[in-house]
Amino acid sequence: METRSWRVPPWHIGLKLAAAALFVALAVLADDARGSLLTGVAALGFAGVAVRDLLAPVRLAADAEGVTVVSGFVGHVRIPWAQIREIRVDDRRRLLVRSRLLELRTEDDLHLLSAYDLGTDPAEVETDLTRLRDGLAPGT
Repeated sequence: METRSWRVPPWHIGLKLAAAALFVALAVLADDARGSLLTGVAALGFAGVAVRDLLAPVRLAADAEGVTVVSGFVGHVRIPWAQIREIRVDDRRRLLVRSRLLELRTEDDLHLLSAYDLGTDPAEVETDLTRLRDGLAPGT
């Protein structure tokens, strides 16, 4: 039985931890209370997303029965293939920014995953998920 999983790249986690450390240093070195507060909040934000990535690095896993997708801060939810209504990539351009998100739509929920969540292009994941759902080996 083929099982695939997609996770946050380790270097993304390291980058977030480094940013948190940088903002902690800036908060300590700030010469006013507002500057310390703002950089402290930024440090907490980066630390929070880094902790989330450390506790739940696998954002999406799939096998012959269905998918497991991250839900909430570090939770996961199992979705059988029969409940998935649509798998698609939402590709948008606004100004000079391109956004690509993998969409997994069920009757009640919409799960959105970016390349930063998956560690690869969402279009490749869409292809692999479609093959798994249809009973074909990914990458063939």
